[in-house]
Amino acid sequence: MSRTDDLYLELARLLRDAALLGSCSNVLGWDEQTFMPEGGAQFRSEQLGLIAGLTHERATSPRIGELLSELEAAGDLGDPDGDRAVNVREARRSYNRATKLPRRLVEELSRTTTLAQQAWVKARGDSEFSIFLPWLEKMIGLKREEAQCIGFGSGVAYDALLDDYEPGATTADIAKVFAPLRDELVKLVAAIHHSSKRPNIDILTRHYPKTPQMVLSEGASRSIGFDFERGRIDASAHPFCSGFGPGDCRLTTRYNDHHFPSAFFGVLHESGHGIYDQGLPTESFGLGIGQAVSLGIHESQSRLWENFVGRSESFWRYMYPTAQLAFPQALGQVGFDDFHFAINDVRPSFIRVEADEVTYNLHIMLRFEIEQLLVSGELQPADVPGVWNEKFSQYFGLNVPNDSQGCLQDIHWSGGLLGYFPTYALGNMYAAQFYNAARRDLGDLEEQFAKGQFKPLKAWLNEKIHNHGKRYSARRLVEVVTGESLSHVPLVEHLNRKFGALYGLN
Repeated sequence: MSRTDDLYLELARLLRDAALLGSCSNVLGWDEQTFMPEGGAQFRSEQLGLIAGLTHERATSPRIGELLSELEAAGDLGDPDGDRAVNVREARRSYNRATKLPRRLVEELSRTTTLAQQAWVKARGDSEFSIFLPWLEKMIGLKREEAQCIGFGSGVAYDALLDDYEPGATTADIAKVFAPLRDELVKLVAAIHHSSKRPNIDILTRHYPKTPQMVLSEGASRSIGFDFERGRIDASAHPFCSGFGPGDCRLTTRYNDHHFPSAFFGVLHESGHGIYDQGLPTESFGLGIGQAVSLGIHESQSRLWENFVGRSESFWRYMYPTAQLAFPQALGQVGFDDFHFAINDVRPSFIRVEADEVTYNLHIMLRFEIEQLLVSGELQPADVPGVWNEKFSQYFGLNVPNDSQGCLQDIHWSGGLLGYFPTYALGNMYAAQFYNAARRDLGDLEEQFAKGQFKPLKAWLNEKIHNHGKRYSARRLVEVVTGESLSHVPLVEHLNRKFGALYGLN
């Protein structure tokens, strides 16, 4: 082997070791949200803080910096889009970011996250913001410090946090692409509001026992391609997907006996994340090629399976008879068209994860605005409920009844995930473009879904998106896969076509 080969193999070993430690932290984090008793929070925060510090120490080892410098100086890494060059490039990016953060801050963020999430669960359950406020104040302070350490040449602190989830994107970029989408959504929501057609959504709030919900949603997850030999589903206060590494991907959802969409579409959404994680090259764990390119692309996979597939007429042509057998009292006498219209109801609502396809992005834009204000210091954490409620009224025309249905509904801020929310709306736009490209390449997807044939789409996503890891940036991946730049137009066309038909607007 050459000198370059030796250096690269050593670098890969060090990166995998750091990733292994990080995966141990993920296991403890998953357990915290699913099975850990409430009394274990303080000790768990110490466990996770220690592991975060050790992981940071490994990831910022001077030896990694030396290896990267030597490999970059050698200049013989091959094709810039080849595995080796990509892995070195992404290792440099991660190393530069990590070395700017002191271990003390990394450990403190980890400890605070554990305790803040437990406080959030209680605050949300009691609908009492004051329980969560001290933790939000501390978390915002820590995230501001993180932004200062990372730096932001744009002069916008939020950019430093956003870049962790959507590499290369800036607040200005997001605002620019959100503006035309918002305008189109407002027009569509108004048109739907004035339509005389309305679904009977009472269908969805009948009694849906938990056990049949579990069986049906797991069956749907299995049908679209989530591998239960390498994954599982459990319950948690907020749905999430946690990929620990090759062969172990965990999904969670939450069940409501009187709201069918909550668990079912939550499982489809998280299954999309899981299918992406399971589709990453296992031999590249810990390296750039073995990692998702961005949270926006990750969200494109969850939103594609949840909405473009899971709420489609063709999907339910296949699935509805099984649903009727699972819930004979709730659905036995409900016609197909009535059910399909009900699950695609469009109306302003309080809960983001249960929002329809049209209004969902408005939920994201509201959070995007508030996060920027929190990070810049223009908004104090104590004032969040009031500002949230005011903005929500402006966006949706609804008065928020309590904090649980308002600013306490999402787990993200307790987990320190500021900068994450915009990726959901980006994911919807990416999903629309990917879906169009898949239809172009695979033919009549709707006919396939009606027959329960989901393997062609999953295989296409594995080949075109998952298998590349971080080979391309998110924006470039969209261009490579679809031949087009990121645009809000395909999403708007999809929404107008689908909901125009349902509401008689066409």
